[in-house]
Amino acid sequence: MSGFVLKRILSVLPVLFSVTFFVFLTVYLSPGDPVSNILGQQATPENVAELRKEFGLDEPFLMQYFLWLSHIVKGNLGDSIIMRVPVMDVLMKNFKNTLILTLGSLIICAGLGVVIGVLSGLKPSSWFDRISMFLAQLGASVPVFWLGIVLMWIFSLQLGWLPSSGMYDMRNEGSFFSLLEHMLLPSVATAIVSLAVIARLTRSSLMDVMNADYIKTFRSYGMPASLIIRRHVFRNMLSPVINITGLQIGHLLGGVLFVEMVFSWPGIGTLLYQAITAHDIPMIQAGVLFVAFSFVLVNLITDLVVDMLNPRMSG
Repeated sequence: MSGFVLKRILSVLPVLFSVTFFVFLTVYLSPGDPVSNILGQQATPENVAELRKEFGLDEPFLMQYFLWLSHIVKGNLGDSIIMRVPVMDVLMKNFKNTLILTLGSLIICAGLGVVIGVLSGLKPSSWFDRISMFLAQLGASVPVFWLGIVLMWIFSLQLGWLPSSGMYDMRNEGSFFSLLEHMLLPSVATAIVSLAVIARLTRSSLMDVMNADYIKTFRSYGMPASLIIRRHVFRNMLSPVINITGLQIGHLLGGVLFVEMVFSWPGIGTLLYQAITAHDIPMIQAGVLFVAFSFVLVNLITDLVVDMLNPRMSG
């Protein structure tokens, strides 16, 4: 197993290197000039050239990339061109808020998805199975930002049950209950698509295990159904469920970035939107890099967990 772990970790390194290159290339080729945004239209060519030199924007592409990469390896993500503060200081605070929202979405989609999938798989073709799978099919097709707007309109603007924006009430800054109120709608909006995917896969995995020959053998020996399900069915259906749940974390991160702008949640999505609008290159690069690295790391951890549950998969 240690060989499999080492192989997976080593296989991630070229992926991470490729991520850094394409993130830098994408931002480099994007239209707009941050120096012009800072100095304005009245700036002289000398002032523009001086500021471009200060930020290293006058160097060739590869020189800029390797200089940026060397700073990243040292833990230095640079300074925000607009805010004039270290990118890491702003990014970590917003990234923490994004992780909070992602965790809330993950709890909803994994918890409800597995429960719905198990109940549907245990009684296929029942009314619950038909309705839940129809809703899952419908939920998998809904854009998260559109669903966020609909949920806000219903539960915030029409019913007034939940807040429509922000992370806390101004009167209850830091309150856990206030945080739960504010994160419920964006978490549900983000979780719906992943919930549908997990529910359908859980149902399919459960039914595959239930129809396996060794399960039929246990039944023929008179072993109670509840015992078979607890000891054998759930354990053998875990690997694909955990695998797809891990993959959905990356999808949740992507969905959270859009939902944050809808609900004015102070996370990476909102920060990236502001940075893109202002063409704040260091902030854009660092934000996209954080999201990409998180996705790669989650996939790595998922593979390792699945391998521990089923060592045969590692070969």
